[in-house]
Amino acid sequence: MDMQKHEAPPHPADDVLDHVGYRLKRAHAALRGAMDQVLRDHGLTVPQYACLEVLAARPGLSNAELARATFVTRQSMNVVLRGLQESGLLTRPDAVDHGRARPATLTDEGRRRLHAAQTAVYAIESRMIQAVPEERLPGLLEDLDRMARALKG
Repeated sequence: MDMQKHEAPPHPADDVLDHVGYRLKRAHAALRGAMDQVLRDHGLTVPQYACLEVLAARPGLSNAELARATFVTRQSMNVVLRGLQESGLLTRPDAVDHGRARPATLTDEGRRRLHAAQTAVYAIESRMIQAVPEERLPGLLEDLDRMARALKG
């Protein structure tokens, strides 16, 4: 009879729902749900909004660069970019002089829609941050960054 050895949890937890990973996922799901709800009023999805946010800060990024910055696959970003372009929220050249990357930039309508949506999204982030004591927020942010770096290897 083959007995498998089970690993002990990485920290004391009475229930799987108390594990750090589960709590992070629960917080992420709550944020995503709140964003989905308010962005619907602006005709945007969370990936579309994220793309507009990143392009506003870094115009001219390629599909691959936007995918990395917004945590989606290149294939998904291509769909997002196509939808945003068809909606008149960004432009990309039909062809480029060298390489295959087609840099994207926001249109005036894209900037307008982004600014309108930012108000709602930033209100959600404010609600989320207000749940953390002000003096603990810098430490929380540092801890989240450390966790992400630890998992990148």
